[in-house]
Amino acid sequence: MTKRLPILSSLLSLASLAPAVLIALALVYPKGASAEPAKAQLTVTVSNIKDHKGVLMIGIYDAAGYETDKAVTGLNLPVSGDSASGTVELPAGAYGIKLFHDVDGDGKMGMNAFGMPTEPFAFSNSAPAQFGPAKWDAAKFDVSAPSTAHTITFN
Repeated sequence: MTKRLPILSSLLSLASLAPAVLIALALVYPKGASAEPAKAQLTVTVSNIKDHKGVLMIGIYDAAGYETDKAVTGLNLPVSGDSASGTVELPAGAYGIKLFHDVDGDGKMGMNAFGMPTEPFAFSNSAPAQFGPAKWDAAKFDVSAPSTAHTITFN
């Protein structure tokens, strides 16, 4: 029995450290902490739609994708009135939107012979286009959890 006593006392001393280790871990990794950003619902509403037909083609971009035209996600909203809305789920953060109204429903933005758009288009924050798409700094907006609503008005 005397040989087991040192092992038992070693186990007891380790057990006494357990609460301190648990407290240290709780401080480093608080409950609910996550490496992923919180998910958010983004509701996009487009208003002042002139033609009540076709589809709104909406691209939602993060900072890296805005300039390279690589959307994080998107929406295709059928148009039947003055406004249309849709909701997507994405990580909270900064985003920008590029959209056009595909009035004729062919799936692409209509252009004239000079490359100028012939179908309505807009950007988040109703940012103006100046010799190309609106700049990121003018179009970006924050999406936060649990939900964010963003309205874009056609001019």
